[in-house]
Amino acid sequence: QRMGTSASSSSVSKTVSLRHGSFDILSRSALLFAFLLFGLSEQVQSIRNVAAPLPQLKAEGNQLRNAIPVGQGFPIVGAESIMCAKAHGTCPSPVQADLRWNCDRKTADNICCFNRHYAEYSGYWKKTSFYQEMNASTQEITFYDSVTGKPLFIAPRERTAQEFIKESEAHGWPSFRDAEVVWENVRCLQNGEAVSVDGTHLGHNLPDRRGNRYCINLVSVAGRPAPAPPPPP
Repeated sequence: QRMGTSASSSSVSKTVSLRHGSFDILSRSALLFAFLLFGLSEQVQSIRNVAAPLPQLKAEGNQLRNAIPVGQGFPIVGAESIMCAKAHGTCPSPVQADLRWNCDRKTADNICCFNRHYAEYSGYWKKTSFYQEMNASTQEITFYDSVTGKPLFIAPRERTAQEFIKESEAHGWPSFRDAEVVWENVRCLQNGEAVSVDGTHLGHNLPDRRGNRYCINLVSVAGRPAPAPPPPP
């Protein structure tokens, strides 16, 4: 009888021990799950905190994009049809064979005539002889369309050459202001793309607090002036 009682007590003890162990496992699992759930909740809240200002930033960007200097009407907006297919991509012909400042012709042709979104790499203009010319310049420099040779920009205007260089260095590409654009030959499309009236892709208008800023590929404006038309007979 004592043996039976002892065996029974041992069995009960083991059962209690097993149940207690199961309870510990369940408790630990529940606690781990609670910590994971809390951590996920914190991450979601962090994402919400970061995402919250995005609509405000987008609205601010649109406001800058649509900013037009009062009384001047810049930029002059062109129709999408300017960039329709022509004899050579969006251009009437390939880029000139002998571009200024040792600009690469193949790169220029691709960006000018077969491209709407991409650009030369940031700082490309500083690898050419243009940087030295602008740095030493005491006069305005005229920038011509790499395809047609029409004047597109004249800089620096209403600022010094050093101010032009400083701003261009800050953004990575030659950066022009409204007063430096030859509007007879340049247009901006509704999406901010800057183009020549003949279909050459130039860059984009990326306004800042000072107004419109035309961020332009040097290879697009490294042309040589077109020859003067012959006099009438």
